[in-house]
Amino acid sequence: MAAQIIQVVLLIANTCGTFLTVLLLLRFFMQVFRAPFNNQIGSFVLNLTSWLVLPLRKAIPPVRGFDSASLVASYLLQVLFLVLAISLNPAYDLASASTAIKIATGGLFALIRVSVYLFIILLVAQAMFSWFNPHAPMNALVSQLTNPILKPLRRVVPPVSNIDLTPLIAILLAQIVLIFV
Repeated sequence: MAAQIIQVVLLIANTCGTFLTVLLLLRFFMQVFRAPFNNQIGSFVLNLTSWLVLPLRKAIPPVRGFDSASLVASYLLQVLFLVLAISLNPAYDLASASTAIKIATGGLFALIRVSVYLFIILLVAQAMFSWFNPHAPMNALVSQLTNPILKPLRRVVPPVSNIDLTPLIAILLAQIVLIFV
């Protein structure tokens, strides 16, 4: 019974932590790629992350104009989840240096993994918009976030019969990145 309760706690923590991490990363990437926040998605992201980002900005200044508080918050969430998962596992000693290194690097790799999955979702949305409804209201936001990845690919792979295949190629490349992360 205790093992099932631990699994439920980890499931809830992972779900909530990943959701908030995705929102924080989306906030960071929207700022990096100069995507507008004056839409439903931008408003949603700001409303759900400001409680965490705004106080952190007092301690963590922007780096080269980038919202480092959002990035640090998303990293700390991943680290916090790893600490929770390891603390519930009696095989690990939280006080050891090797565990601390595993948590720090594991948090970084988890953050990279979530970032890649976020871009895969955005690329799928971009492909759907470009194929079926290029004038959808959210297309401008998704395009703003995916163009830095797709633009170099579009120089190499032209559209085939007016269908843009670069999102599929970018998804394939993202999957390859995930294999190494």
